[in-house]
Amino acid sequence: MRTFALCVWARIFRRGLLLSSVAAVGTFVPAAQARINVTTLPGRDTVQLTVYNSADLTMVKETRTLVFRKGLNHLEFSWANTLIDPTSVEFRALTHADGVDVLDVSFPPRVTDTLEWRINSEYAGEVKVEIRYFTSGISWAADYVAEASKDEKAMSLAGSVRVNNNSGEDYENAQVRLVVGVVRLVEQIRQLAQAGHATPPTEMPAQILVGGALQLAEASFSRALGVVEGGERQIVKEEMSEYFLYTVEGRDTIRNGWSKRLPSFKTPDVPVTSYYKFEKERWGDSVMRYYRFTNSVPGKLGNEPLPDGTVKAFRVVNDDKLYQYVGATQVKYIPVNETVELELGNDPEVLIKPTLMDWRKNDVKFDQYDNVSGWTIKQNWQFEVQNSKEIDVALDIRRNFSGDWDLDSKADYTKVDANSVKFIVPLKPHEKKTFSCDLTTRFGVNVTR
Repeated sequence: MRTFALCVWARIFRRGLLLSSVAAVGTFVPAAQARINVTTLPGRDTVQLTVYNSADLTMVKETRTLVFRKGLNHLEFSWANTLIDPTSVEFRALTHADGVDVLDVSFPPRVTDTLEWRINSEYAGEVKVEIRYFTSGISWAADYVAEASKDEKAMSLAGSVRVNNNSGEDYENAQVRLVVGVVRLVEQIRQLAQAGHATPPTEMPAQILVGGALQLAEASFSRALGVVEGGERQIVKEEMSEYFLYTVEGRDTIRNGWSKRLPSFKTPDVPVTSYYKFEKERWGDSVMRYYRFTNSVPGKLGNEPLPDGTVKAFRVVNDDKLYQYVGATQVKYIPVNETVELELGNDPEVLIKPTLMDWRKNDVKFDQYDNVSGWTIKQNWQFEVQNSKEIDVALDIRRNFSGDWDLDSKADYTKVDANSVKFIVPLKPHEKKTFSCDLTTRFGVNVTR
């Protein structure tokens, strides 16, 4: 546990002697022992962690109840063996605030990783105070589990968050708030914490620029959160400017070196489209399986953006709810109303085999020196497609070309861009199909466009 000590000094000069009294002890000590720390440290009353997933940044707010004497009080804060940014540490009184003033803050001589506030109090007794600072080493990530129905037309989507603490500090009984959004930093917090206090700060925090993040982290902290009686814990979400805030209901102990998974949501019957892609230039002969869904209200989602994370997909394969592992993939931040495609790896039960059936070079032209100046290549391709699955599938077959080309086929296709087309081929369970296309490519003076 990080050292947190209160030093109460009353300095009285009489006949060249420095006398010090400690309010909690009430004894006199010689000048050489004037620096006295309270040995029984007050524990945290509350602690709040606001963790940003776009930067190695966490804002910590903790409250403690301290006993002040009237007059000058000295308060120490130590960050030894932690990743706390010392330039960000701030102190304020929550009770009797009009009578408690911070006179200055300094780094004590011959004491490493410690700063000291000189505080003048017009009130003698208990004062509730807040300590606020930034630290690094605490991160969070999202995990998702998709469970598709047997026909792969709907799925249950469950989300959770993992909080990882490598900050060097235990945070007991903490309220956890997780922020999606980009935070801009002048310097990384980890570098500031490890730099020590070679350059004492003149203003707290001196090295941090977080745009609207600090205002976001301060907002709505007055909300009273707890576990719903007789119900499961939830994560409360709210949109604030360009950020989105996830607040974990209740409180958790986040120990240093630990990871903890917290449930976020679970939504049944999300409409999903299962389809398969084939593109020789990207995946060779493999056919890649995809699930597509939309983060929208019609898609049974759409209440909040979905943060970056890992999706593990499963599929029900029989009426007894036996699950089959489909695959896993990473997803980037998914805004509301955006459609996402989950690439779940190769599926050997779907086959696409392109075969070059004919190749001819014709319409050859020569220049005045009898050098070849133009020619045309004609190719005939045949595609064999097969579905060995028990459900309907849709195939997305991409073909990429270069140069001056034309394509002719009885099968329907769509031009994707100047150099590619796609064929959409539906297949019933255990169905086989073949289709063909003729590709004409012109070179040299034969180029028409």
